[in-house]
Amino acid sequence: MRPHPYLRAYMAGIAVPTLFLFAIIAFDATHRYYFEVPNQFVIGLPAHPLSRAILFPMAVVPNAWGLWNMLYLAIRSRVRLSLGVFGALLVLVLIPGGVALARLLDEFSIQLRFALPMIPIGMAVYYLAWKYLVGRLNTEMGIA
Repeated sequence: MRPHPYLRAYMAGIAVPTLFLFAIIAFDATHRYYFEVPNQFVIGLPAHPLSRAILFPMAVVPNAWGLWNMLYLAIRSRVRLSLGVFGALLVLVLIPGGVALARLLDEFSIQLRFALPMIPIGMAVYYLAWKYLVGRLNTEMGIA
């Protein structure tokens, strides 16, 4: 039987953001359906922004993490970056891509000048998530 390292890298990559998105959805569903509180009172935005903004990232972000982990597996012998640093670089793709997509679909408006300060914060969070969580899953999958 072949070990399929790229499939294992993909599965290890999608696990962390998928669990995080389940937590966001559970929070949103609890506030909307159990407490019957519209999101504009919880977050201070127009009605149901989380519902509109979370559907596309649910499809893109876990797949991006899985593909990014596969890319790391493919180039780790040629490029000497730690997994945490490589994972933090994903923010440089996701934030501008998300802003451009929000503009393109005219779903909501995020100005790039407000999104740019989030890049270092996102990179710090992604660094820790990739170093400790995805790194641990890569070790468990036998691809570290």
